Amino acid sequence: MKMDWQKYVGKTLNITMNENYGVVYSTPGKGEHPVFYEIVFKTGLLTEVYEEGLLLEAKREELTYNIFVPFNSIKCVEIY
Repeated sequence: MKMDWQKYVGKTLNITMNENYGVVYSTPGKGEHPVFYEIVFKTGLLTEVYEEGLLLEAKREELTYNIFVPFNSIKCVEIY
């Protein structure tokens, strides 16, 4: 089934990913090793829809980020 994502542009999406990994680095000077963890959620405002995936806009620490999420990496989506 194909979904018409265009009608959700401007809505907030909480996407559960199939799997994706990230790294958290320790604070410089603390001497700790980097920690690997699994990122399974992406949340943001749906701004664009492409053939290959969705573009979300998220704000963190007064910065705006654009996040591209390919359709094949999406497990589940909550729409607000």
